[in-house]
Amino acid sequence: MKGTQLGEFEELVLLIVGVLYPEAYGLNIRTEITSQTGRKAAIGAVHSALNRLESKGYLTSELAEATHARGGRRKRLFQITSTGKQALEKSREQRNSLWNQISDLAWKDLNYGPSF
Repeated sequence: MKGTQLGEFEELVLLIVGVLYPEAYGLNIRTEITSQTGRKAAIGAVHSALNRLESKGYLTSELAEATHARGGRRKRLFQITSTGKQALEKSREQRNSLWNQISDLAWKDLNYGPSF
């Protein structure tokens, strides 16, 4: 079904939301992406992915209480839904299935270049 597949970055963001639960909010997610992968992500890209994932039903969000440390601003906290969990499981199953189909012969001549 179009629009429900996970892109690579969306999958990464969805996984990081799970890792950070219950403190999964935009800036924290961005920091964790860099920490876990060494990849720099623009905060706008993170927010766009979060919005897409929420509109697909893979995430829900709610505003936390305002804090003095944030100048009275509230964080939007994200949580994976059961549909989001199913999407991650499907993605993992597809990836594992492909990995399992690669024969040892495919790796045999890897260090020597193609043999054709």
